[in-house]
Amino acid sequence: MPNWFTEIFGNVTMATVEGWFTFNPKEPILFNTALFLGMFLIFYPIYILTTKAKTFTFRNVYVFAFSLFFYYKSSGAYFVLLLFSGVVDYNLAKMLYNETLQAYRKFYLVLSVILNLSFLGYFKYTNFLIDNYNGIFDHNIPFHDIILPVGISFYTFQSMSYIIDIYRRELQPTKNILDYMFFVSFFPQLVAGPIVRASEFIPQIYAKLNLTREDVNRALFLIIGGLIKKTFISDYISLNFVDRVFDSPNMYTPFENLMASYGYAIQIYCDFSGYSDMAIGIALLMGFKLSVNFRTPYKSASITEFWRRWHISLSTWLRDYLYISLGGNRKGKVRMYVNLFLTMLLGGLWHGASWKFVIWGVLHGLALVVERFFKDYIKLPKNKLTLFISVILTFHFVVFCWIFFRAKDFKTAFELINNIGQLQFHLNEWLTIIQGYQNVFIVMTIGFAWHFLPEKVVDFMKLCFDKMPIVVKALVLALAFWVVYATSTSGPQPFIYFQF
Repeated sequence: MPNWFTEIFGNVTMATVEGWFTFNPKEPILFNTALFLGMFLIFYPIYILTTKAKTFTFRNVYVFAFSLFFYYKSSGAYFVLLLFSGVVDYNLAKMLYNETLQAYRKFYLVLSVILNLSFLGYFKYTNFLIDNYNGIFDHNIPFHDIILPVGISFYTFQSMSYIIDIYRRELQPTKNILDYMFFVSFFPQLVAGPIVRASEFIPQIYAKLNLTREDVNRALFLIIGGLIKKTFISDYISLNFVDRVFDSPNMYTPFENLMASYGYAIQIYCDFSGYSDMAIGIALLMGFKLSVNFRTPYKSASITEFWRRWHISLSTWLRDYLYISLGGNRKGKVRMYVNLFLTMLLGGLWHGASWKFVIWGVLHGLALVVERFFKDYIKLPKNKLTLFISVILTFHFVVFCWIFFRAKDFKTAFELINNIGQLQFHLNEWLTIIQGYQNVFIVMTIGFAWHFLPEKVVDFMKLCFDKMPIVVKALVLALAFWVVYATSTSGPQPFIYFQF
């Protein structure tokens, strides 16, 4: 075999081939792996052929089958749970749509929501509840041996958006169960978002494929950028600096603790936005347009603005299906503050079964409430200095909250915060640390510089990419994959949001 093939794929044996088609919990399929690249290169030409048929059936069956296989490679036998949940929700939504009596319509909706949240609650929160029950009542109930299915939080919210929109008469059901399963299992965003709204995605299922040159250019640009963000920036910072400090904060200086906090801020952004960019790009190559999930969130001048820029598909979902359902701002200011706080608290709990995620949500909820309260009474002057100070304060509040998000427990989080609190200005010591972690700090600087690039610069880069000949674009994509494998000293790292 050619040397380049062996370097990327390794020596291909029967065991290797078998591994391509069986689930390995230690090696779930990731966008930034050779396995996915190889499978997509086989999948995509056949996909294009299926779109030439007179009906969408062949395409939908083909994509659904590949999506199930993709999910099996991510979560093993839990693809059955996805199927079961999809069949139940499809039929409940159909009955709800055909029902005329409001009481029965509400019953079908509540039943669907309870079932979805029960699945999510069992797999995600059972041991959390047992742990808290044992701690409060001094019992010793054994933990359940539960593996969290990858992406269950994402496809559960997608399925709930479908039936809620039908209940609100904002959406018609899909024509058949295959079309619904196509929507709920669509592999580019299945395991880590963006959370796709049924009202935005389902109409595209029935539209003829219209893949323009601009779409292909944007898709490749997003995929290349996502790969570099994830592997070159996020994984490198994580493995070589952030993980070490967060594992044992007291073994490092206050300056290293502070830099690790900044490092995690750009790590999680590059990791999650990198996945989202790749998901949006792959979907776009298939002719489906998914909404933007990140808009340079660390440029935000308030926490309110931050949540309009960070994980947009989740924040808008919480706004439309939780905050508004609780009453939004329609029942007075006090109730609005309570609704804001509860929305962020539950948003924190959505991220994981741990009190540290609850605290993370509480901190953001309190910040939103305080901002909304003072907005009516304090009018800050609108100038560049005020904007700059607001961005700096917002960024550091977000970084502070990320400490609870990242730390393995409260003890570690408070150790890190305490160490940062002891920070003193020692220029020589700082320069020595920066020199010792030279490559890490260079990569961190690249990550932050990329994030804070003016939009005009990004647009110019995109324009230059668009004008490249297709051969050059292919070379750039190949170079991006080479960078991925050249920098992946510990193999491909799972995306952070896989655990949610």
